[in-house]
Amino acid sequence: MHVKRFPDAQSYEAPNHFGCCGLRLQGFEDGGPTNQWVGFSQFLPGGGAGPDSTPFEKVYVVLEGEMTVIIDGAETVLGRMDSCTIPANEIRRIENRANHVCKMLVVMPYPPQPNPGT
Repeated sequence: MHVKRFPDAQSYEAPNHFGCCGLRLQGFEDGGPTNQWVGFSQFLPGGGAGPDSTPFEKVYVVLEGEMTVIIDGAETVLGRMDSCTIPANEIRRIENRANHVCKMLVVMPYPPQPNPGT
């Protein structure tokens, strides 16, 4: 078992995010998970990300507050304990339109490693 205490979580800058503080809860460390990593994102009012996509799927779980997810012009508001899967290569934008901080878990596989033989 690999335990990581919240005070030991390291902050990270997520590309194309604004008004957001990200903490890596698990992943990218010795003894940690081998297939995916888990982030804890705190979005200020007006904060968000995108529009962009990733070459792999990701899962969002809203712990507190609410987050508006926009895909192909369709808007879905996720509230406390709601979750969604964003498929690989799907362009999304997320926005915290509320006046409270949105706290969200993000689960994603590790990025593909370049093949040293190519």
